Amino acid sequence: MNFLFFNIILPFSILFSAITITADDIFPGSTLYASNPQQSWTSPNRSFTFSFIEQSENTFFAAITYNGIPIWKAGGDPGGAVNSSAELRFLLDGNLRLVTGPTGISAWQSNTSGLGITSASLENSGNFVLKNGNLSIWTTFDNPTDTILPEQNFTSDHVLTCGFYSFHLLESGIALRWNNSIEYYSSSGFNTTGTLNLTSPSLVMQPVGIFMLFDPSLSTGQVIMARSNDYGEVSTNTIKFVQLGCDGNMRIYSSSGIRGNVIVRWTAVSDQCNVFGYCGNLGICKYDEISVNPSCECPSANFDPIDPNDHRRGCRRREDIRNCQTTMLSLNNTLFITLYPDTLSDLITANIAACSANCLQDTSCVASTSLADGSGVCYMKRLGFVSGYESPTLTSTSFVKVCQPVMLNPQISRSVNNSKTSESLKIAIIVLGSGLVIVILVGVFSWFYFRSKPRYEGLLSQYSFSDYTSGVPVQFSYKELQKGTKGFKEKLGGGGFGSVYKGVVAGKIAVGVKKLEGIGQGEKQFRTEVAAISSTHHLNLVRLVGFCSEGRHRLLVYEFMKNGSLDSFLFKDKEKRL
Repeated sequence: MNFLFFNIILPFSILFSAITITADDIFPGSTLYASNPQQSWTSPNRSFTFSFIEQSENTFFAAITYNGIPIWKAGGDPGGAVNSSAELRFLLDGNLRLVTGPTGISAWQSNTSGLGITSASLENSGNFVLKNGNLSIWTTFDNPTDTILPEQNFTSDHVLTCGFYSFHLLESGIALRWNNSIEYYSSSGFNTTGTLNLTSPSLVMQPVGIFMLFDPSLSTGQVIMARSNDYGEVSTNTIKFVQLGCDGNMRIYSSSGIRGNVIVRWTAVSDQCNVFGYCGNLGICKYDEISVNPSCECPSANFDPIDPNDHRRGCRRREDIRNCQTTMLSLNNTLFITLYPDTLSDLITANIAACSANCLQDTSCVASTSLADGSGVCYMKRLGFVSGYESPTLTSTSFVKVCQPVMLNPQISRSVNNSKTSESLKIAIIVLGSGLVIVILVGVFSWFYFRSKPRYEGLLSQYSFSDYTSGVPVQFSYKELQKGTKGFKEKLGGGGFGSVYKGVVAGKIAVGVKKLEGIGQGEKQFRTEVAAISSTHHLNLVRLVGFCSEGRHRLLVYEFMKNGSLDSFLFKDKEKRL
């Protein structure tokens, strides 16, 4: 009898001894409730938590968080958004399912039913694993949503998504896309030349803060794609991770053990307004003089924001342009961002006025942009998605088709009234200052005396021809730009914030010089914008050669298309319009 009992029990004892069950294991039949966010599944080190989080009023996600920071969401964002009635059920058949509503409608599931799932666990790495015994069947690392954690292997069959944006690992490197179509950022890594032709690439976010690509086709087997500005610093209480935001930008973050503490250590797109579609259809991205973050506005009062509480969702016309008498709304210093023209016919040769008129007459045209840099290029935007960028440093003028009459935005009207007030104030100051004539004369005399000193003499000689072609913006003196343009004699175009003049620097380099007027920028802000422009490479933008910031003078120096305009080269055999 004892022998029989031993032979029956022994196989089962061997079977169960091979299966490791910990106190942190989760078993089928377990459920998390959105109505009880305090309930959670946690990792053994208590750094990672799987629970419901409330992102906004009555909008919840079943998410894995690191000290309160979401790093994985069931169903992604916004696909996994649910209300307070939602539940995350670990079903008896091994399926992990997110349901919502009284009828239990499925919002997301792991599709693991019938695979012998016996338990689940949230590991110290942040990886949530569904297991058959000790065998891993399904993991969040293999099904990422918007984040890559240390120890996580990201391959080309994976995609990060958030809203309209996605991150891809391609044969040529990494890329960010809008609506899975427009590619607005790409990189083949640090110190790489030529085009990559990867065979089986993978990405790993190393704990030290280096985002590394591995592939056998690379001569060294690896290449750095990005690195945090604190790379090399390692702490047991800090992790560094890569995350795609719903604003379309990808960043490396570092987070310490303090709940909610997160610091941006690297950003893929340095200028947020260069993220395609950031402000939605017909929205315009711009910066003010105070905030470092851009704002989104509608072109004029002819438009309404789609969502008054979220201007990033874009704008809609108050009246359909197919049912009215149309006109063109003019927007100075604005570029309608189009990274890749739909067709070459969208590029035409036209001055600023003709660029507007062509679009007005074309029933399929909704907007146009004149680069206004002396090239004569006019870009016609057909029906479809239109996204704008406004900055006083842009030479371009854009036009949007609207129903008559043009209605200015309130802030534009206020600026007109403020200008009238400013004029009255100037007159008052002149009257009150009439008694200071002697002091003013002394001041003027002193100004001419010190102005005559060769403060900027020799500035031109310190730059060689290679400096002007290296891609690094050169600082000019006002005197040499005044000389190079022959006293700003030949005007190429104009618009808001100034006019563009043809000139020559270094004795032989043709340039377009834009004199900025009325922008009221400080030295630091102006130089910051110059740095941002010089690092921007855009199909429809000429390169910034240099700048001048001397006293009240603010000038930008762009390369000049000395062989004729781009469009005349593309369409030299075609009849020019208008």
